[in-house]
Amino acid sequence: MHAEVKSSAVPDRGANPAHLFAAALVDELARFGVREVCICPGSRSTALAIAAAQHTSLRCWSQIDERSAGFFALGAAKVARAPAALICTSGTAAANFYPAVIEAYHAHVPLIVLSADRPPELREWGAGQTIDQVRLYGTHVRWFAEIAVPGADRRMLRYAREVGCRAVATACGPPAGPVHLNLPFPDPLEPTSIAAESEIGAIDRGSRPYTRVCRGADDPRPKDVERLVEIARSCERGVIACGPMDAGPELCAALADLASELGWPILADPTSQLRSGAHNQRAPVLGNSDLFLRDERVARYLEPEVVLRFGGTPISKSQRLWLEGHAPEHLILVDPEAGWNDPSHLASEFLQVDPLALCNALIGRVSRSTGESPWVQLLLRAERCTAGVIESLVADEDELFEPRAIRELAEALPDGAIVYVSNSMPVRDLDAFLPVSNRSLRVLANRGANGIDGMISSALGAAASQSQPVVLLTGDLALLHDVGALQAARRHSLNLAVVVFDNDGGGIFSYLPVADRVKPEVFETHFRTPHGADLGGIIAGFGAGFARASSWEHFRASFKSALATPGVSVVEIPVDRDRSVAHHREIDRRVCEALARDCVGEALAPKTRNP
Repeated sequence: MHAEVKSSAVPDRGANPAHLFAAALVDELARFGVREVCICPGSRSTALAIAAAQHTSLRCWSQIDERSAGFFALGAAKVARAPAALICTSGTAAANFYPAVIEAYHAHVPLIVLSADRPPELREWGAGQTIDQVRLYGTHVRWFAEIAVPGADRRMLRYAREVGCRAVATACGPPAGPVHLNLPFPDPLEPTSIAAESEIGAIDRGSRPYTRVCRGADDPRPKDVERLVEIARSCERGVIACGPMDAGPELCAALADLASELGWPILADPTSQLRSGAHNQRAPVLGNSDLFLRDERVARYLEPEVVLRFGGTPISKSQRLWLEGHAPEHLILVDPEAGWNDPSHLASEFLQVDPLALCNALIGRVSRSTGESPWVQLLLRAERCTAGVIESLVADEDELFEPRAIRELAEALPDGAIVYVSNSMPVRDLDAFLPVSNRSLRVLANRGANGIDGMISSALGAAASQSQPVVLLTGDLALLHDVGALQAARRHSLNLAVVVFDNDGGGIFSYLPVADRVKPEVFETHFRTPHGADLGGIIAGFGAGFARASSWEHFRASFKSALATPGVSVVEIPVDRDRSVAHHREIDRRVCEALARDCVGEALAPKTRNP
């Protein structure tokens, strides 16, 4: 007999199926003896975190670092002689549990790992924060289960409960050991009701395959080039979108020349290497599209015909939503690595060819004599309008916020510098606010799995391999995740300047719907995860330099000193989380107002009702 457990309140029947499923699963874990749960912050795991945090019989421990969480749960399970559970988001988060899972396997300690994952239709399609989590721990678990995509019908909820029972029973043995449940959660992730679609239209591209795949060793096939030339000549509303890639100067120049001939602007991700460099004098490069495409009226008015995309999946969420909501007739992906980076499943063609060879094959054959189309002119006006709003707001902002920090950093970086940027909010702020520049700048990020782990180590590795100045732009959680790497910097006399946004926790969650959909205490503890750490004291303990900026003048002086001082120097920008969120939203509001007023006038003006 198991101890009687008071079930937590299960969401209403009309709630998000993911939350109904997670509540049933977690409730059964508690019924079967789980008492301690370690919750690591993440978005994909929202349903699991809320279900555990709101269960009256579970004690939940918020843990920033998944590796530490794994061993914390291990110790708790050992002392209690009862299974403990671990909850994490998708990507490398679950990989950081691995050392503790191995120990639990060999020491016969019952652990239950609940790893959130993307649903199957997003895996191996370039969706962010997605790795292969199936059987991630190999033979070091007593049982692995790839859980079905959550449903809210009785059959699925019975399945959820039986999975919970089986997980605890298997973890307790004999022999005891870890169990891994991998749970795919589709959007939306927040606890909201889901309205069923009344009609699903058929997607049809005629007699040809939905996505044409064109393989080539290096050079594109002549018939593929001819087809692209025909598309380019027949379509005016086109852009070249450049996602994450380490493009060298030759490819950057070729892309700019191709854009100039086509008369199409370049939407330049900051990690594409197209946002900065001398090539910007050859073609219009846009750096503000993430902001102006957030306005649905603008996005609708700027519906494209053709998108020629190089590199990986762009960082910009608004660009993704723009294409999903206004799918172009031709979305052509160019990727020699054969990576299906198409989480929206919109690609009409996939060219596995060398990007430089393709550009060279097209240049000279797609020149337009009609000049810029009205559509392109509108796109460029939206870019200039947005840039003007940012400049005016940033210039007037004395408080320490991320948008101005990005501008200040861009101004202070020496020519030829390398910026290594961490995921979560820093890379998104860089995408939104890094201005287009003719200066040489290389921007690197770990966009393979999009995790926040290992950022200091990655930047130190970059600094060790060449002589150019390296700057790490990171958030406080990412810095704490890898702070032990500073030992390597001291041992090997490595130089690195670090700029850290410290908003005392996971600031990105304040921008997500979950911030308004759960109880404040649950959100604060298990999503925002304030750490209260004294970064200066921690950094000083590793013998690194540290300065906490008190003004923009102080930041400029501190950053200049960090670049000039041997070793590691960290410049902290303390950010008030709530005021920063309000500041970001004010920028969005002002951009929308300016677009409606100055960009396309009445076409975007809000409709007024007759009295």
